[in-house]
Amino acid sequence: MERTEYRRMAAVEDGMWWFRALRAGLSGHLPPGRLPAHLPALRLLDAGCGTGGLLRHLAQERPDLDLHGLEYDPEAAQIAATKSGARVTSGSVNAMPFPDASFDIIVSTDVLCHAGVDESSALAEFRRCLKPGGLLLLNLPAYQWMASAHDRHVHNVRRYTAGQARQRVAAAGFGPVQSGYWNSLLFPLMLLHRLLAARQKQDSDVSFFPPWQDRLFFTVTAVERRMARHGLILPFGGSVWISATRP
Repeated sequence: MERTEYRRMAAVEDGMWWFRALRAGLSGHLPPGRLPAHLPALRLLDAGCGTGGLLRHLAQERPDLDLHGLEYDPEAAQIAATKSGARVTSGSVNAMPFPDASFDIIVSTDVLCHAGVDESSALAEFRRCLKPGGLLLLNLPAYQWMASAHDRHVHNVRRYTAGQARQRVAAAGFGPVQSGYWNSLLFPLMLLHRLLAARQKQDSDVSFFPPWQDRLFFTVTAVERRMARHGLILPFGGSVWISATRP
């Protein structure tokens, strides 16, 4: 990833609606807090944690979790550790520096899509480092034809349909695999923005939004999450989510 894009993301990820919606969606797939207190904390790894926005959110919202991060870029790893208080290691998802069956949960957001990531190696590493019965949560960008300037800056070379992502995770040896799309209600606006940005040769999609627009977009994603809880899931969207279990 280009250093300038890391810094853009670090500047906006705590407040920008898309990152907040991503964290809210992932949190909804996590198991509930462990009680009673004498039970050991669930160990969670954010694999490819970037500058630590998700880890900081979980540190605030889920103090019952034992949080760890893995990030390839040493500068980003240091920012993530400082920001979240989690134990963050610098390393690659292609060969993770952890023993077998180290974690109860592995979360990885927009990582398998990177040019520097070998998809099959990373999935094999996720499986190796999860405990039996452990949970894998992935977020991935949707549709190859939706590639943008941001994809170029973060060196994304793959985007997915839900079916493609589900098949690749299942082929890596995971058990029941569920997949779907999110950011569906805003997808028409997202598509329009990508078309205009391509014509205007915009440098990046990552930026602050006017407060009213940020609130509106986040509210729309909150409505979508409520719809999903009632089984109303649209068959398209800007991102793909995956939930899977290691047998």
